[in-house]
Amino acid sequence: METNPALAGVTCTDCDESFDAAAATGRCPDCGGILDVEYDLDALDVSRETFENRSERSQWRYRELLPFAREAAVTTNEGGTPLVPVPELAAEFGVEAVYVKDEGRNPTGTIDDRAQSVAATAAREAGATDVALASTGDDGQSAAAYAARAGLESHTFVPTRASFTNKAMVNVHGGDMSVVEGRIGDADAAFADAVAEHDDWHPVQVFSTPFAHEGLKTAYFEVAEALDWSAPDHVVHPTGRGAGLHAIATAAREFADLGLVDSVPAVHAAQAEGCAPIVRAFEEGRDGHEPWEAPDTICGRIEIPDPTGSALALAAVRETGGDAVAAPDPEILEGATSLAESAGLELGASSGASVAAAYALAERDAFASDDVLVLVNAGAGSKDDDILRSHLMGKGI
Repeated sequence: METNPALAGVTCTDCDESFDAAAATGRCPDCGGILDVEYDLDALDVSRETFENRSERSQWRYRELLPFAREAAVTTNEGGTPLVPVPELAAEFGVEAVYVKDEGRNPTGTIDDRAQSVAATAAREAGATDVALASTGDDGQSAAAYAARAGLESHTFVPTRASFTNKAMVNVHGGDMSVVEGRIGDADAAFADAVAEHDDWHPVQVFSTPFAHEGLKTAYFEVAEALDWSAPDHVVHPTGRGAGLHAIATAAREFADLGLVDSVPAVHAAQAEGCAPIVRAFEEGRDGHEPWEAPDTICGRIEIPDPTGSALALAAVRETGGDAVAAPDPEILEGATSLAESAGLELGASSGASVAAAYALAERDAFASDDVLVLVNAGAGSKDDDILRSHLMGKGI
């Protein structure tokens, strides 16, 4: 396995046992916990100029903080997405600046391309022939694309409510797809059963491998560099399994520890009121979630009633001084459509939660007048055109 020389190994976030990264492709072999990649930051000789002097715009620009050597990367030039200023929101919130990190500009239209690039690299380096995951839609499409790029077979388990676009594109990329009756929990169960039956299938779902959520870190690296090596004061992230929150907080600490930036932003979770297990756990002061019994939201990407990474997500929010907000569906959809109308940005329906949460945080006086906010758009609005248009039709537009 052609790994980064600074890769120190992987550590279980539950039992603290450490393992050789080359031998740890799934969950913790001792307790089944989530494995996290560790780097020897002292061994890295990087500066701001290291990255500024590179012409490459993909996420592999930050190869020193990814698990694998650049030469091994399975990539379609994901990353390098724009940080778009939205001065209208800055004026509404009374802050210095608001930006949208527009991950809908990635190759398959989602931030998951960052994760699947690294996960597919790990699978190919491990000698896998097949990869598998359960998906609400976007990451399944991405996994099929990157498996195709890597010459691997992909197996995606999606619930019936996953979008037609995502399901169609899994097949277009040559992936094997199982549409599971029910919701994401049912797809998760089918995925787990299938992996148990096929021990040669390499899991690429976030938190089912130590490598997928590593790719998500690079969105923050790009933000910091775009802001002239200054950390934003707040990052608001649409939240399902919790991988994005954990990745952003991890990336912020790594850049701060390396002396590339001088602070860490407050990381805020944004969920839908109809399925908000992480928000509820945060408000109740718990370290982990209780499954949401009756999920009810149109925002399928973040409708995760039993999020694997809740403990890591909650730690990310609390350790950075962030907050957790649940918004009703109409406010989430209005957040997405309002930025399309006022700023020309195409946010995915679920990513409207970032906008709705930012409004709620402003009402809580969470922002200072000199603050810089970054709202994450995790996926392209064109994938949710029917949902967004239906919202407008409900308003008589």
